[in-house]
Amino acid sequence: MTRKPLPTEHLSPLATLVDEVLACVGYEMAAATDIIDDAVPGYGGLFDPATTPGELRRALDSVLASELTQPPVPESTDDSFILYADGSSRGNPGPAGAGAVIMDATETELARLGRPVGSRTGNNTAEYVALQLGIAELLARYEPQTLEVRIDSMTVIRDVWDGDDPTEPDVETYSEAIHTALSSVPEHRYTHLADSDPNPADALATVGTDISALGSGS
Repeated sequence: MTRKPLPTEHLSPLATLVDEVLACVGYEMAAATDIIDDAVPGYGGLFDPATTPGELRRALDSVLASELTQPPVPESTDDSFILYADGSSRGNPGPAGAGAVIMDATETELARLGRPVGSRTGNNTAEYVALQLGIAELLARYEPQTLEVRIDSMTVIRDVWDGDDPTEPDVETYSEAIHTALSSVPEHRYTHLADSDPNPADALATVGTDISALGSGS
């Protein structure tokens, strides 16, 4: 296994196991989904309605007992990067997910990341987790000197770049981790995305939300 999972809110045992698989592969959503789908018997998969919780649990246990490795890290053109981040909560609060896309300065995608956040979590918390996820993986893979974060959450922007105290309850852990990580990037700035602006991290956050919903009724 490559690393421990980043902190999460409350997750069901099934969603927690999926998050552990994601952590092992550097939160590469497509890689984790393919690995899990291959381990599910028959023609089922992670989100297939025909896959029973027992089948999924056995598949996840089998995957986690194997030697998982992160996919190869693509080379970057230079030390400048773009990071898209987005959080999603179905119900606000409800099942929540986080997504992040790392690009180089030419806007070539280097990583597509996602994870569950919690089964009873608000959207603002998911936005913090998305930014934490993206920055943590960026620093684990590269040595960025310049970073542009593209994000639609003004709550996170006011905290991280404008110096306001966090207004969302119980986000201090994520906020502090973000501030600490960004302190190692010499130059960083944000671009606020309007609701109409495309954000490639959005779809990944939605998948993270779907994972958070797994087994949440149990």
